[in-house]
Amino acid sequence: MKDTNKKISNKEIDLSLVRRVKKGDYVAFDLLVLKYQSRVIATVFKYVKEKQLAEDIAQEAFIKSYKSIDSFREESSFYTWVYRIAVNTAKNYLTSSKRRDEILISDLSEDESFYPEKLDVDSPQELLDASELRDTIYETLSSLGEETRTALSLREFDGLSYEEIAEIVQCPVGTVRSRIFRGREIIEEMVGKHMQINSNNENKKIS
Repeated sequence: MKDTNKKISNKEIDLSLVRRVKKGDYVAFDLLVLKYQSRVIATVFKYVKEKQLAEDIAQEAFIKSYKSIDSFREESSFYTWVYRIAVNTAKNYLTSSKRRDEILISDLSEDESFYPEKLDVDSPQELLDASELRDTIYETLSSLGEETRTALSLREFDGLSYEEIAEIVQCPVGTVRSRIFRGREIIEEMVGKHMQINSNNENKKIS
């Protein structure tokens, strides 16, 4: 007997809406926009770091995705497809504006949700140490190659699976795992050096 209570996956729901859009159902596309606009805006904001600009670019990305909806082959999820469009639109904006140097992961220091860890600090020195550690992590992250930085940020900050990341960056899952492993390794190495320097300085003060 068939299981009539089988749960429909999120991907299947999106594909159903996409198929309706391809048949000319504008409302179905509005539903997709409402569902993902916050995530897409947040993604674009990591590149342009201006809220209004991020919203404008996200809107442009959705317009592009609507116009090219027939090219969506339904092999990946709708979100990973529109994510690629949004990122490319943001990068094109930065390139055309001659601001390539602004293509960083984001100004994470302004958003507490991106703290590498919640530290219980009391003294001014502890606050300074925590801030320096965070800065070390951000500086190391932004210095990584774009491919490694993108894979690592998608995993750590967007919470995507290795398979979803592979779809977005269009490379094998094994390559994605390798990039993320290498990125984490570099950051851990820099954090270790930072902690060692702080420890040595503290020992000098005591002696």
